[in-house]
Amino acid sequence: MVSRPKEYVPRLADKRLNFLLSSCGAVYVKGPKWCGKSTTAEQQAKSTVYMQDKEKQAQYVALARNAPHIFLSGETPRLIDEWQSISFIWDSIRFEVDQRNEFGQFILTGSTVPNLDEKKEYEHSGAGRIVPMILRTMSLYESRDSNGKVSLSNLFQGIAFEGAAESNQDLADYAYLICRGGWPLAVIQMNDRVALQQVRNYYQVLIQEDFQRLKKKKRGTLKINSLLKSYSRNVSSQCSISTLRNDLRNHGDSDMDDDTIYAYLEDLESLYVIEELPAWNVNIRSKAAVHSADTRHFIDPSIGCAALDVWPEDLINDLNTMGCFFESLVVRDLRVYAEALGGTLYHYRDSDGLEADAVIKLENGKWAAIEVKLCDQARIDEGAAHLIALRDKVESKYIGEPEFLMVVTATTMAYRRADGVYVVPLGCLGP
Repeated sequence: MVSRPKEYVPRLADKRLNFLLSSCGAVYVKGPKWCGKSTTAEQQAKSTVYMQDKEKQAQYVALARNAPHIFLSGETPRLIDEWQSISFIWDSIRFEVDQRNEFGQFILTGSTVPNLDEKKEYEHSGAGRIVPMILRTMSLYESRDSNGKVSLSNLFQGIAFEGAAESNQDLADYAYLICRGGWPLAVIQMNDRVALQQVRNYYQVLIQEDFQRLKKKKRGTLKINSLLKSYSRNVSSQCSISTLRNDLRNHGDSDMDDDTIYAYLEDLESLYVIEELPAWNVNIRSKAAVHSADTRHFIDPSIGCAALDVWPEDLINDLNTMGCFFESLVVRDLRVYAEALGGTLYHYRDSDGLEADAVIKLENGKWAAIEVKLCDQARIDEGAAHLIALRDKVESKYIGEPEFLMVVTATTMAYRRADGVYVVPLGCLGP
């Protein structure tokens, strides 16, 4: 059963934003459109400038350019929402932070990396003064679709999972959650179809407006739509640019060359549409080559469902496709949880064919490896075997033994296997 909170749901990022404001002059909250950046920032801001307010936008731009000190005055933290529309203000914020010499002065939010190819809008990076923070869509724990009974924090602290933990999500629920995504407006909707429509609305704005505006020149929507479909067909893989090109040609688009594909992927990354998972570079007791290719993922798997016009019933009827999108859903949640714990998410794959879908590495060096399997017991056994093989292959004298090994599934019961590997439904997992 999918739950629906009716009020503002605290985000795991709230605590991090509060910490950053207490330790630096300004925080830049970035992430995809409609993921809740403004609402999250508003919880801690004491004054706000909304750059998308059409009635005041021209006044704000003029004031920011001609009298930045006045524009930046106000109770702190002062939120400048969608700051990239006046990216020239960056140096003024940096200067103001230096002059005030106090923490927690500004919060900037943005859903697009400023395009500085044509004009140098700011000169200094802001390092040490303006700290970036990414806000993704809501994890299942945040949207109350996971009960969080299996805590990653506890496992990293050596607190073993004991007792019973059961998720009330079944395969149909996960299909719905993949297609719905973690968009706050979708999470609070009481009607399933209305909730599912939110990402379709996002997708149309993305290809018809945001992608066009990025380069400040009109571009056709057919090519980017075709590329997003191809990317969706290859989600959760380490496919190359040439693989994407060949896939496009097999589906009737033969005009897109490798350079164009690469440029479009950069654009999608700057819009926080895709967020690829980097490879874990680690010493192993083998001559096998560790692959360095990223795994292809959307920042929220529902974007891929919208690109392919896939609905929950379509996923249920094609469990292979659902498995790929489920892996991307798990990666989204693990990224949110890992960041809340001060960690980073990677994947592992080597030339011997050994792989782990996710590796969490904390700042203190502790690590854990995770495989993602939908529900088939044979695949779960296979995933556990891969994790044990990886544990035995890694040079533990350099990085230590893993704190835990886990297979995340779309099943209902959480338990620890005789070999020590945890099997945990995504609907039981939490930070």
